[in-house]
Amino acid sequence: MYPGRPLANITFKTYGYTSTSQAIMFLSDFKLGHYMKIPPKSMFVVQLVGTIIASSVYFGTAWWLLNSVENICNPSKLPEGSPWTCPGDDVFYNASIIWGVVGPMRMFGRLGLYSKMNYFFLIGLLAPVPVWILSRKFPEKTWIKLINVPIILGGTGGMPSARAVNYMCWFAVGIFFNLVVYKRYKGWWVRHNYILSAGLDAGVAFLAILVYFTLQIRDINGPTWWGLELSDHCPLATCPTAPGIQVEGCPVFH
Repeated sequence: MYPGRPLANITFKTYGYTSTSQAIMFLSDFKLGHYMKIPPKSMFVVQLVGTIIASSVYFGTAWWLLNSVENICNPSKLPEGSPWTCPGDDVFYNASIIWGVVGPMRMFGRLGLYSKMNYFFLIGLLAPVPVWILSRKFPEKTWIKLINVPIILGGTGGMPSARAVNYMCWFAVGIFFNLVVYKRYKGWWVRHNYILSAGLDAGVAFLAILVYFTLQIRDINGPTWWGLELSDHCPLATCPTAPGIQVEGCPVFH
């Protein structure tokens, strides 16, 4: 909407997309509370208090990190192995460059290199049709009706950013749990999904606090597991692809 103005894009994304996604998350919390028979007023009070506490803690933590960690979010100047590379903020910044500085016309329009990606709008429109046809052709296969293509395609938007291992964990846990639970507890399938999702989120939050105050604060680090490295097993992902540009450690395209 405003090519060359990244701050306008960031502002619109923050007050438009981010606020809408938070509202949808609150709605899913209400749905979980409905399944758990929690009164709506109690859910609302908890959400309100949690939002105030979380936003205050996030702001204070960000303020402290920006003033205490030198060269934060700058991997080229940070010491090797530093965790302060800010992958999520990097994605947010890249979005401001793509949609704000460069503009969609020079990225995905007739002046851009990625104009063919617009065909995915048509693919997304037609993707549910084969599932509908198969559900009508094989009505005895009740699981076909449970395939929701928009949720499958849009689900990746809710995943953590900048690490391919997150996709693998999401796929493995989701597929295994859905197959096992749907086979054994067909009537409770949706409720178990919500309980699992809430349990995983709570477990990550509690363990992150526990591990930090018991181990990391004392500079005690555990073994390096696959997928936890700062690199994403793709060292050329940050290399330029335009012809003639020379960057140390990257191939030069002609």
